[in-house]
Amino acid sequence: MKIAIGVEPFDSPDARRLVEALDAHLAGRYKPEHRFGPHLKAEHVAPGIGTFVVARAEGRAVGCGALRRRDPTTVEVKRMYVEPAMRGRGIAMQILEHLESTARTMGGERLVLETGIHQAQAIGLYRAADFNAVDCFDEYAGIPTSVCFEKTL
Repeated sequence: MKIAIGVEPFDSPDARRLVEALDAHLAGRYKPEHRFGPHLKAEHVAPGIGTFVVARAEGRAVGCGALRRRDPTTVEVKRMYVEPAMRGRGIAMQILEHLESTARTMGGERLVLETGIHQAQAIGLYRAADFNAVDCFDEYAGIPTSVCFEKTL
């Protein structure tokens, strides 16, 4: 199956549908104060600051991911999601590789991210992509359900 990944507006109908599905998925696992995705706004992924991408299989939006610049050399991965029926096909890795390439073009030297302790598949993905666990930083510090990772680009 061919997957096409491209930049799309954060507020497009497909983006909203995927983000709503992600938020519903996380709401079943974490308390509201332990969920940080809803804090991401369109201005965080505006050109030059970040990006939002959608993965499509045969034209249908099946996954998404985003980047937001944290400082001149650090870029954060946000809003990674693949529909449950499409998992296990390498789509998340393709999204992550696309985001990593984009982070490099943004001048990123370090990629960081936060995920939750109840997301074993996500943790496995990030480890398989050569991310290393680090102490949680900024808004994630002290959150008992957060796990943070980084990768030098």
